[in-house]
Amino acid sequence: MSKVALKDLRKSFGAVEVIKGIDLTVEAGEFCVFVGPSGCGKSTLLRMISGLEEQSSGHIEIGGRDVSHKEPSERGIAMVFQNYALYPHLTVRENIGFGLSLARTPKDEIRRKVDKVAETLQLGDYLDRKPKALSGGQRQRVAIGRAIVRDPEVFLFDEPLSNLDAALRSQMRIELTDLHARLGATMIYVTHDQVEAMTMADKIVVLNGGRIEQVGTPMELYDTPATPFVAGFIGSPRMNLYEGRVARERGCTTYGIRPEHLHISETEGTWKGQVRHIERLGADTILHLEMDELGEMLARVDGSRSFRPGQAIFATPDESREVRF
Repeated sequence: MSKVALKDLRKSFGAVEVIKGIDLTVEAGEFCVFVGPSGCGKSTLLRMISGLEEQSSGHIEIGGRDVSHKEPSERGIAMVFQNYALYPHLTVRENIGFGLSLARTPKDEIRRKVDKVAETLQLGDYLDRKPKALSGGQRQRVAIGRAIVRDPEVFLFDEPLSNLDAALRSQMRIELTDLHARLGATMIYVTHDQVEAMTMADKIVVLNGGRIEQVGTPMELYDTPATPFVAGFIGSPRMNLYEGRVARERGCTTYGIRPEHLHISETEGTWKGQVRHIERLGADTILHLEMDELGEMLARVDGSRSFRPGQAIFATPDESREVRF
């Protein structure tokens, strides 16, 4: 496992600068997630680390070596893509060991390494199957196995779970987290899904418009967002953010309160409004509210509570959990 350091990294396509001076250190053994909306630069940044995209300026160091102008094969990295990129005519064993075969690794060593990886990923029963005979989750594990078998310094993941259904994504998040714990490897993972980021990362890097908005642990970003953008992006459902009079009354430009930090009452409270829409999720219920002073508001309440559209309610914030910018 190796440390990754990015120093004033920039990338332009013609006159358009898409990565605008990134300074970042990913410590050896960390699981670091790049997260942000489409077009924020996260995949471009990952491709620059891998060597698939050349930076316009700045430096990339992996394990203390400047690899800024090295080929991907010289960087000590392995990359797992969104689309698996498996060879349909090869077996699982042949797919996992393909890179070693290209490197003319002795056959006995390939077999030993592939068997070990297959055991780690619970693929031992599928080594003689072709990819078409596997489920989506099994195919993704084969793609990950092909990366592991090379024993890289750094693993790079580019939205590897986005093609899977919700249940399988949840399962694969657990499997990847367990894999990181077993390998102790440095992993950099790109996703647009903040739930993936929150549940998997040691460290999250929130990107917006080619710049870093904030770096921190999942709970640091949740509890103390540095900007309104981070506050609105991290957390599900999103944080309620308000400007204008309510912000001025609380001594700030932008005021934020999360849906789960609101107390909803039918009789009294800080703000009056009514229920517009109800999302019943079982243990929780998400209320879409229209408040007299604030406009739209989201509130998370216990699923056992009963509400109806058009019902008058009051919302009171937990003052200890308010966020001000």
